[in-house]
Amino acid sequence: METSAKSLLCWQLRQPVSADSFVGGEENRQTAVDIPEKLTAGTGRFEIRYQQLESGRSAGLSCLTINTGSVTAAILPDRGMGLWKCWSDDLEFGWQSPVSGPVHPSLVPIHDASGIGWLEGFDELLVRCGLQSNGAPDFSEAGTLRYPLHGRIANLPASRLDIQVDVENGILDVIGVVTESRFLIYSLELQTRYRFRVGSPVIEIVDTVTNRSSQSGSMQLLYHINVGQPVLQSGSSVHAAYRSLAPRDARASESVDQWNQCDGPASGYREQVYFLDPVGDESSWSETMLASADGAFGFAVHFDTRTLPYMTLWKNTASVEDGYVVGLEPGTGFPNPRSFEEKNGRVVALQGGESRTFRLKLQPLTSPNAVTQSRSRIEALQSFPGSKKTAPQPGQSSAAD
Repeated sequence: METSAKSLLCWQLRQPVSADSFVGGEENRQTAVDIPEKLTAGTGRFEIRYQQLESGRSAGLSCLTINTGSVTAAILPDRGMGLWKCWSDDLEFGWQSPVSGPVHPSLVPIHDASGIGWLEGFDELLVRCGLQSNGAPDFSEAGTLRYPLHGRIANLPASRLDIQVDVENGILDVIGVVTESRFLIYSLELQTRYRFRVGSPVIEIVDTVTNRSSQSGSMQLLYHINVGQPVLQSGSSVHAAYRSLAPRDARASESVDQWNQCDGPASGYREQVYFLDPVGDESSWSETMLASADGAFGFAVHFDTRTLPYMTLWKNTASVEDGYVVGLEPGTGFPNPRSFEEKNGRVVALQGGESRTFRLKLQPLTSPNAVTQSRSRIEALQSFPGSKKTAPQPGQSSAAD
């Protein structure tokens, strides 16, 4: 089916369940939405596919795929509106996780006593970490788990999901609402908007987190953006503009002079993590890129440093079978235990009803020219020598305190 009209078109794919859903007869039941598979807009056409996955650990998951003619993106509403993978010019952007996903959240033991049960569902290109906590597991002095690795939001389903299309201007928005709450404790709502433009490979993201409680609270958010082969290979390089850069721990200190250089897959490799204070332009936007060894293709992350003032680089160049991947991770803080981040002022306070908005753009780069342009933008941001530390910094890394 193909549709063409000069108007704003809207489809509600999912709406919150209420008492009215169970009373009043047939008229209150949710029914399947007839979404056009192809939609002429602007100077091109969108292709839209909404399906439920049926096999293995993915069974029961919904997947919404958007094709702009230049990029295809697979969004997972049931995994906190994560972005599973994207494709552009016959290149796949994402990574090969040992976790064969996407994994239904019901199979991910978030509150496993080890604190790292989150890893059993980890295989997306973009996964949000938060909203109460976004870093390493946090344990009490008695050894009880207070906050699990990377938080809960990536394993919670969207209660509302909408598609809006500005046909005349060739813009398609996917809007999802995910709530992370606990009775008497906290209530945080994430409204995420993916924006696509006809013929453009850029995926724009605008997220708003609101404290739905009448009382003050706090939140954290980190965008775990993970890129593997083919962009990641021996000789691939990371490009970032920074005021300061420091290793997270002694392991990362071993190679701080090669912080931005990537090795080929190596069995037994132990991850190396670096914390950056990124530089923004006159509009406070910064950019980080992973480029292939020959500069033929890459992946760029643009982010607004006004609300995402920190960047974490995660290098995990283990064997392909064990998860060969690099993470480019803008955030409200660093992925330390929440108690450490709170102590050092990197937790976002929200009064009752208050909201905070986060903006970023994902850009697959599929030509040497696109890679060169990204590198030039980053070099222009780095108009002064960045400070590079050789050891973990107190107040920045829990390994240093």
